[in-house]
Amino acid sequence: MKNIFIFYLVLLFSSGDKSLVAQSLGITGDAADVTTTTTQGIVLMGGGTDVDAAIKWMINKSGGGDFVVIRASGTNAYNSYIYGLGSVNSVETFLINSSTLAQNASIAQAIRNAEGLFIAGGDQSDYVTYWKNSPIEDAINYLINTKKAPVGGTSAGCAILTKVYYSAISSSVTSSEALADPYGSIGQDISYDDFISSPFLDNTISDTHYLVRGRQGRHATFLARMIKDKSLTNVKGIGVDEKTAVCIDETGKAIVFGSSNAVFIRQFCNGPETCAAGQKLTWNHGVKVYSV
Repeated sequence: MKNIFIFYLVLLFSSGDKSLVAQSLGITGDAADVTTTTTQGIVLMGGGTDVDAAIKWMINKSGGGDFVVIRASGTNAYNSYIYGLGSVNSVETFLINSSTLAQNASIAQAIRNAEGLFIAGGDQSDYVTYWKNSPIEDAINYLINTKKAPVGGTSAGCAILTKVYYSAISSSVTSSEALADPYGSIGQDISYDDFISSPFLDNTISDTHYLVRGRQGRHATFLARMIKDKSLTNVKGIGVDEKTAVCIDETGKAIVFGSSNAVFIRQFCNGPETCAAGQKLTWNHGVKVYSV
């Protein structure tokens, strides 16, 4: 029996696309691909402890198919976690930590074949640097808009799922820094409609670890910049605290799961009175806030 098992491993790791095998952190469940009926859905998770109810929501919308997890650092810990929460055929994690790997057609195809995709936390600047304008980006958008499979992300994975996003390529700005100078540490790290195209999230920017890290001030600054830089109207934000998730279904209806709060903010009046480099942000009655 041991000889047969060793022979099987040799076949497994010496055949097919070697880069695909190298970047797979392992699969839990049935390696044979299945096809199920999926329903569109977006999960914005705020970081910290993952929200079981949100993952179960995704599993239900996946029809019990194959899940793929993508990340630029970390382990395959999501495999057993997701597999243990419901009836799924398999869960596989891919480490995509370079622009070269993001061009790999086999990895992109594995994402396209999935019935559910989860983007792990980490550093969103890596995701933007490595995955933007690549087959990985195309595969994610295919799942969301063509296959209409559930796609979610936590922390950095959440940050890139709104159509307006903060890349944090220059640095990770604090609320006090952003309010003191809306252009200083933020720089040009707010991007628009050029990466992930999630439904119902036009003119919307997310933020995570929301209450724990006091990100309300920087989030309001992001909205002020959206108005000032792009003359956008009706700008919106979704702030998700740790241990909390916002799940948006195929009709645009959102439900909040978890032990903390999600905060929905939108432009309440005209644009900011002062939003300029080297000056404090001034925006009287700028946003309306709903906490759920």
